[in-house]
Amino acid sequence: MTTTTTTARTARPAPFVARLSRLDRLLPLWIGLAMVAGLLLGRVVPGLNTALEAVEVSGISLPIAVGLLVMMYPVLAKVRYDRLDTVTGDRRLLFSSLVLNWLIGPAVMFALAWTFLADHAEYRTGLVIVGLARCIAMVIIWNDLACGDREAAAVLVALNSVFQVLAFGVLGWFYLSVLPGWLGLSGAALQVSGWDIAGNVLIFLGVPLLAGYLTRRLGERAKGRTWYEDAFLPRIGPVALYGLLFTIVVLFALQGDAITSQPWDVVLIAVPLLAYFAIMWAGSYGLGRAIGLSYERTTTLAFTAAGNNFELAIAVAIGTFGVTSGQALAGVVGPLIEVPVLVALVYVSLALRQRLFPATAPARNSP
Repeated sequence: MTTTTTTARTARPAPFVARLSRLDRLLPLWIGLAMVAGLLLGRVVPGLNTALEAVEVSGISLPIAVGLLVMMYPVLAKVRYDRLDTVTGDRRLLFSSLVLNWLIGPAVMFALAWTFLADHAEYRTGLVIVGLARCIAMVIIWNDLACGDREAAAVLVALNSVFQVLAFGVLGWFYLSVLPGWLGLSGAALQVSGWDIAGNVLIFLGVPLLAGYLTRRLGERAKGRTWYEDAFLPRIGPVALYGLLFTIVVLFALQGDAITSQPWDVVLIAVPLLAYFAIMWAGSYGLGRAIGLSYERTTTLAFTAAGNNFELAIAVAIGTFGVTSGQALAGVVGPLIEVPVLVALVYVSLALRQRLFPATAPARNSP
């Protein structure tokens, strides 16, 4: 009896966080340092904002665009594209994702914005725009760090991209003009070009997706899957985190002055954002568990529902209301809150894996 118990305890797998690389385990520290570095650069380096904004791609600063592409490429190169049919056939996952992203998510943000910012029209409008911009970029990083299903993430992000092009403008009109009128509230019109959104999707999803697909296709054809996953992918894997940190530094350098000069306003905007991320992530995670999804797909569902496309939200807010507007500040505060919160939720997800999904194989997404 004693021998059996001792053996069982010895064979128990180590905590999932312990399996992360040193770079991954210290990710909250690196991200915190990147945010501080960006804020300081934006405050102390004269003309940095002007230089970073001098060249734009689809309404977004070129350095941010480069960081996002570098960040997304390694993760999309890890996707096994020959397994995507196992995701497209999962109707529970696809239907749940569409409902969470395009019905529940915008409605939750609308309700929170009006609850917490009823007397701050510009910030309220900015948050509604953030709620309409469903995530197609950083969610891939959070999902990968939490050992979610890469193939499912690729499919759900692509699905969100299609709906973003088709529905963003319509939902913006509904939540900012029509619904406030029905409820007897004062709204604000939103003018946004569907072509601009399509360009945003094409650049920030299409380019790294195509690069990732071609890398895997050509790499496996030349040297086989074993070499590709055991030798090549570990070499390019850290590049995604370097791209993430670079993006954070540039983003906060661009908006450092706006954030640090209005700290109380940042707090006002942060409160409903914190509530939004908590509600959407926990609710989506609970839904995935309730409908019988695996850990990997439950995690993917939760992160794709909780994350937002802050790049698009900031571009739309600046393009519609101006760079110094309250709407733009609300968009900028979005990643200030989203990045540390979703990093924390990566570790929450890994901890819940041991409690709620004990039979899950930990090495599933290890390459």
